[in-house]
Amino acid sequence: MPAPRFLQLSDVAEVLNISANQVYALVRRGDIPAVKIGGRGQWRVESSELEKYIERLYTETKQFIDTHPFGEEAEAADSEDVRS
Repeated sequence: MPAPRFLQLSDVAEVLNISANQVYALVRRGDIPAVKIGGRGQWRVESSELEKYIERLYTETKQFIDTHPFGEEAEAADSEDVRS
């Protein structure tokens, strides 16, 4: 059976290992695109949108790491700053 196209917020929370309230906040901010379905307006996140969000996080994390070195390079830079 193929994976479902749309996920409930609780399913997204499970995938990301965060609370449903945190997912709701991400959806309301527009960080994770979602749709409201039905008369009661149940939020659903398309599986492909969740994957795009995760890929975006990987990209942002890599950019952060590249601009905020950690380890020998950072220690060398810190040592130079202390000597100055």
